Amino acid sequence: MTPQTMPPIRLLLVDDHHLFRRGLRALLSQDERFDVIGEAGDAGEALRCLAQTPQPDVILLDNHLPGVRGVEAIPALKDAAPQARVLMLTVSENEEDLAAALRAGADGYLLKTVESEQLAETLVKVLQGASVISPEMLTKLVSVFRSRPAPGAPAPMEPASGPSPDLLSPREREILLLIARGDSNKLIARALDIAETTVKIHVQHILRKLGLSSRVQAAVYATSRGLV
Repeated sequence: MTPQTMPPIRLLLVDDHHLFRRGLRALLSQDERFDVIGEAGDAGEALRCLAQTPQPDVILLDNHLPGVRGVEAIPALKDAAPQARVLMLTVSENEEDLAAALRAGADGYLLKTVESEQLAETLVKVLQGASVISPEMLTKLVSVFRSRPAPGAPAPMEPASGPSPDLLSPREREILLLIARGDSNKLIARALDIAETTVKIHVQHILRKLGLSSRVQAAVYATSRGLV
């Protein structure tokens, strides 16, 4: 299926600023790759929208929502739309918000200062399986995962004390670097001239060997180890 014949990516916008939602909807609606199927001003409205509309492919979620914060709403949104990817789009540059979002299952974290073209490309990448973090947040991301977790909160990974990258084969190290760059399985397959299913198998092996559970953690690992 070529990009021209693929169905539009269905989007749900969740942000408490009405004018921002309207502007974002107008912007994305100009791109034929996207179909904004709904919008909500808080977590409760988002859940009601999910019960009444077709399931979105990607949920664009602000963090500073009234009542339940965006990061706190991620598990419920994932339960209501299991196949949807969740991309945070927020003004918060706080590393604790970033860590909370990733621990809750967010598939990406973008700042609202992102350029419109980059936002569009990120939406496509996230749908393809990539985990994308704003470049401004990458250093903070590494810092968060290096630091000790709050009391009672499990650390998602310990990059400095984790398994050695020497456990990986040359091909797996190559794929790890591409994951850290934010490439999806499809882009990795194209870059290395191998099948996408082969990439998926390599990614599974990488996560298992390094004791990781997500591509975001793999990106943090690669960065913290100086592999990128």
